Amino acid sequence: MGQLQEAVNTSRAGLEIHPAYHSARVTLGRALLELNLFEDAARELAQVLKSAPENLAAIKSLAEAHHRQGALVDALAQYRAALAISRRDPDLEQTVRMLERTVEVEAPAAAVSAQAQTAGDAQAEVSSAPLAAVPSQADEANQRGKARALATVAVLEQWLQAVHVARAQRCA
Repeated sequence: MGQLQEAVNTSRAGLEIHPAYHSARVTLGRALLELNLFEDAARELAQVLKSAPENLAAIKSLAEAHHRQGALVDALAQYRAALAISRRDPDLEQTVRMLERTVEVEAPAAAVSAQAQTAGDAQAEVSSAPLAAVPSQADEANQRGKARALATVAVLEQWLQAVHVARAQRCA
């Protein structure tokens, strides 16, 4: 753990002098990821992708951060973006296939569970409190769904930007 903290400190010191140095920011993100500081890692890696959307190390690391947090849809989107850049990478292909199966299986199960939960909560709300006083699970689930959709759109925009950069580099 001492070496990881040293990597964080060194990377941050270097970024104070050269804030646009992507390798240092990716190193910082990786070190934060290994320290299980997923949100901090994701923030650093996303910053790299704003100006260098084709940075494969940042994309893969951000995917791993999402994956380790359990945000499988976001992780899958990042892994797919990495695979678009690094075609025929067997490890990435395997990870994408595995996550696709997991997300495919979990999505219907989560929907059924949410419907059952919402139905049970709605019945409890009617019997124990006025409806206006207690926000329904459906409203909360709807808000979470909207937030996830916005996050997915942001990831897709990053991926699309990486595609445009890659095409421009090929044409140049």
